[in-house]
Amino acid sequence: MSILVELLSKDEWLVTVKARTTTKHRVRVSPDDLRRFGGEKLSVQQLLEASFRFLLERESNTSILASFDLPVIGGYFPEYEKEIQRYLTSE
Repeated sequence: MSILVELLSKDEWLVTVKARTTTKHRVRVSPDDLRRFGGEKLSVQQLLEASFRFLLERESNTSILASFDLPVIGGYFPEYEKEIQRYLTSE
C-alpha cells in the first residue's frame, strides 16, 4: 500500500491511496491545523501521510471520506490528536 500526497490549492491536498482498490481523497489542512497537529517543523505532506497511516490502521481506504477537513478525523477517532504525534515520530 502506498500514500501519495499532492497539493491542489493553498490549503487543499489530494491524497491517493494505492491498495487493492486505489482511492483519492481531498483533504483541507489550514495553517492552524498544521501547527495544532504537526508542529512548526513538519510539512503538510508529512502530517497527511502520518494521518492516513493512522486511518488505514483503523479502516480500509475505501471507507475513508472522499473529502474532509483534517480535524474531522478526531470526530471519528477521538484518540487521533494524541496518537498522531506517535505516527509522526515513527516515520
